[in-house]
Parts: sequence; structure tokens; C-alpha cells
Amino acid sequence: MATNTLSPATRHQTITEPADINLNWPERYISIATGVKLTFSGLGNLFSSPLSSILKLGAGGYLLNRGVTGHCAIYSKIGKNTQEPVDISIRTAFTINKPRHFVYDFWRKLDNLPLFMNHLESIEVIDDIRSHWVLKLPTGVGTVSWDAEIVKDKPGEMIGWSSLPDSIIDNAGKVFFRDSADGKGTLVDVVITYQPPAGGVGASIAHVLNPLFKNIVDNDVRNFKQYMDLENSLKPIAHNGNAHKTATRKSVANK
Repeated sequence: MATNTLSPATRHQTITEPADINLNWPERYISIATGVKLTFSGLGNLFSSPLSSILKLGAGGYLLNRGVTGHCAIYSKIGKNTQEPVDISIRTAFTINKPRHFVYDFWRKLDNLPLFMNHLESIEVIDDIRSHWVLKLPTGVGTVSWDAEIVKDKPGEMIGWSSLPDSIIDNAGKVFFRDSADGKGTLVDVVITYQPPAGGVGASIAHVLNPLFKNIVDNDVRNFKQYMDLENSLKPIAHNGNAHKTATRKSVANK
């Protein structure tokens, strides 16, 4: 006797896989905001300027889709992914005609750094190892802040610091102090690394901003040599005071 086995029919199901996300959130926000603006502009001028309005609607729709899905087809074709961090690393070395411990002591007082690093708005020392940093963004668009801590400190030889976890800008720095060849000065070797928020809003834009930001930081670090040359002005600065800070900045600007 034949036995018939009933089994549920297998239906063909189409599963839509989400597109690979290759845009970071800030770039997605910008795409959405720009897409909304273009869409409303296109709708508002649809009858007065139909051709340009259609172009705006098309571009707006593309940007909205780009922002909502987090996927850019153009980036996908060229292998670009703006979720990957973009580091800015600056390294510079110079000699200062001052004793090594004198140079170290000035740098170790972290709230002295904004005196010669113009990209820093301020540094507030919280305790022996922790501090609060405020940085000016390039082109004066605003400031960002974070907390950092000293991770390594060899008096007279080296200072290392790093931002605390979950900081808006991951950054770290090391400064080495060595006697110069003639024994009369100090060789200062500085390494500073920044990871801008969201890689500078897209890899292509970051590649434009990074040289600018690197140049700013590099110039600021080199200003340290000028401050060290103003030995008479540095002594009152170490005791704090905005009047001394302003006067010293003016004296460097006039050199």
C-alpha cells in the first residue's frame, strides 16, 4: 500500500539584503540635510524653472537615499569607506637654547600649551594627570573639547598624554627632551596624532582638511621655540595670569 506524505510546499522567498554601509553618520546627516534642501527648492520652482527643478529633485532624491541607507554607490565602486578613521599625525623636532629640565618643566605645565599652540583654545588642569582640552576647528567653525590624561611622565626626559575613552576627538602626543650635541641646549622631539570626528566628513574631504590642520599644528609646535626664547616672559607665565598670556603672545607676534 502506497503511503503519501504531505509536506508544505516550499515557496521561493526573495530576501533583500541591506546595502553595505560605507558612509559615516556625519556624512549621512549632511546628505540628508542637503537632499531635503534640494528637494524643497526643486518643488518650489517646479513651474518657474522646470529643468533645473527636475535636476534638483533628482539630486535631492539621490542624497536622501544616500543618507538614509548609508550606502554610496560611487564610493562602493572606487572602494572608499568613510567609516574608516583618518588619522592626522604631526612629527617635528627642533633645538632650543635652554637647559633640558627648564624646557621640560614649561611643557609639563599643560595649561602653558595654548600660549604657543594657537589651535588650542585652552587647557584646564584638573589634577596631576588629568586635564580638559578645548580645540579650535580649522576655519573658525567652532570648538570641540575632551578630557585627557598623562600616560607617561619621565621628568626631564619625556611626557606622553592621551584623550580619555569616548572623547569626541581621539588624540595622543609624546614629547621627548634630550640634551643637544653641544650640551648647551635641548633637542625637542614632538609627535601628535589626532583622529578627527568621522574622519573629516568623508575621506575625500578629509584629505583636503588634513594638510591644512597638519600645517596649523606643525606651526604651533614650532612656536614653542619662540616662547622659549622669551625667557623673561616665561617666568611670570608659569604663575598664570591672562595679562601675561596676552603680553607674551603679542611679543611673539611682533618678532
